[in-house]
Amino acid sequence: MATPAECRAALDQLSRNLGKAEGDVRTAASLDRSLTCWITDLDLTFSGRLRDGSITEVTEAPGRPAERAQIRLSMSGDDLVALVDGKLNFASAWATGRVKLEAGIRDLLQLRKLL
Repeated sequence: MATPAECRAALDQLSRNLGKAEGDVRTAASLDRSLTCWITDLDLTFSGRLRDGSITEVTEAPGRPAERAQIRLSMSGDDLVALVDGKLNFASAWATGRVKLEAGIRDLLQLRKLL
């Protein structure tokens, strides 16, 4: 099972990856939205802001997200690490329910470019 530190490192790496993105991916990553990622097996939530191609203002708190973010992810810590490492395909993980993504329809249309 991934540790909280490994999950935080994966989110930091995801932020760096988004910052290097180009084209449509860069456009999608440039949204300015609140973001939560609930790590189900650790019952830990990372909250932050997707802004200007990176994830900023990241905090962590025990339990489910206290507030409803504009973009909401939930998954196990191992799946988060595997997604960021490129060992797990987001689309197949989402289709099988391993990863859950909730957002408004406009955001989902933009975010699909990241997938």
